[in-house]
Amino acid sequence: MFFPKICEACDNVLKDNELVICLKCRHELPITNFHFDNPEAVKKVLYGRVKLVNATALLHFSKKGLVQQLLHNLKYKGHENISEFFGNWLGAELKTIDDYKSIDVVIPVPLHPSKMRKRGYNQVTKFARSMAKELDISYNDKVLVKTRNTKTQVFKNRLKRWTDDRGLFRITEDQSLKGKHILLVDDIITTGATVEACAAVLLKIEKIKLSLATMAIAD
Repeated sequence: MFFPKICEACDNVLKDNELVICLKCRHELPITNFHFDNPEAVKKVLYGRVKLVNATALLHFSKKGLVQQLLHNLKYKGHENISEFFGNWLGAELKTIDDYKSIDVVIPVPLHPSKMRKRGYNQVTKFARSMAKELDISYNDKVLVKTRNTKTQVFKNRLKRWTDDRGLFRITEDQSLKGKHILLVDDIITTGATVEACAAVLLKIEKIKLSLATMAIAD
């Protein structure tokens, strides 16, 4: 049987020259261009909480928008091609920027093992792997682990997320990352609580630098 490839954002059939997202939807995606035009924008969300060298997000997220549809298809329908598509896109842009050329390793925000077994994949994995390939650097999904399962937190307020996320992550070892510049990646940044929790353990590693890249940032 023949199953036509459809746009992950609008469900229309893709043309031969279109991949993952149709040209119309791609044109309508709310691109941030932070890494080109406003490199401090994401860092301001975490100001005073996490020391970051660089930080960016590819897209703006809003309720009922195209980005929400894409992330829903990625997280709950198994459409990992979206993750790879975004990773190739953002990675290709970051490799042209001098500030990102000192990065040594890409680390994805991990899922708890129980959620990993239930879902079968981490929605950030292919995003992170694709970025690492574009940047020609290593990828490590073993050193940062999640120790406690949590429910989706996209619309929780900052205090609630910060309370929930304390002690949520740990590192398995630190020798291989000493003195490295790490690029932490996630699907979306809202209050920044998850990034703050990850950074709390990663920044304990001797002489590391930390940068951040996400698929989207909530408005």
